[in-house]
Amino acid sequence: MQLDGIAGDVFSWNTAITCCAQNDRGDEAMKLFYQMQLAGVRPNPLTIVSVLPACANSVALEQGRKIHAHVFGNGFESDLYTASALVDMYAKCGSVEDARQVFDEMSQRNVVSWNAMIAGYAKNGHAEDALALFHQMKEVGIMPNHVTFTGVLSACNHAGLLDEGLQYFDNITKDYQLVPSLEHYACIVDLLGRSGCLDKAREFIIRMPLKPDAYVWGALLGACRIHCNVELGEFAAGNFFELDPENTGNYALLSNIYSAAGRTKED
Repeated sequence: MQLDGIAGDVFSWNTAITCCAQNDRGDEAMKLFYQMQLAGVRPNPLTIVSVLPACANSVALEQGRKIHAHVFGNGFESDLYTASALVDMYAKCGSVEDARQVFDEMSQRNVVSWNAMIAGYAKNGHAEDALALFHQMKEVGIMPNHVTFTGVLSACNHAGLLDEGLQYFDNITKDYQLVPSLEHYACIVDLLGRSGCLDKAREFIIRMPLKPDAYVWGALLGACRIHCNVELGEFAAGNFFELDPENTGNYALLSNIYSAAGRTKED
């Protein structure tokens, strides 16, 4: 079979599936997965790792379960990256119990596996489980990386654990000699803002060693909406609009701040 003029071997199919999955074309990725089998091309572990994100991005849990069955039917369950991708898929689809079952059944785990489960707990509001798993990860000798701390800070954010979140942020550099990323800074701004510490969030941004991006300013703007802080909201919005002037949702957010405070932009 020919795939857009390219010989349809497993590598060509995997490339096409990956391209679709990474460009928010999850349905097409799934169709290609089934078409390759109808064409007599047997998926390999890389195929599974490529197609599972399409299930997660489309929140297609039942499709993910079918692929999981395929994993067992073809003896791929012992593949580290396939199992980690299953954990990630189940967690992103909201099935934390299935994610944890796959995680617990893994014969070996690397930092990707731990990160997927920690992030899954955080995303689904299980902050205590996420933080407990983080400490368990350290106990077994797995070194956290930037992705790990994004999950940990996200867990603190969802649970409103301000002091804990600030401590974990400090630990990134002090204990692990890592340089915090913009994503980490955005998590802290969001955490401070949601906790009502808007002035501290503003000072935190001003003192950042990195240039704040749209996510950082967006976190502050979102917090201003929650707490109806018009003055700081205008400050955040001004910086946000400079970085992302085409995003009309940002203007709507500022309008919501005015509305909640009983003001208009002209007041």
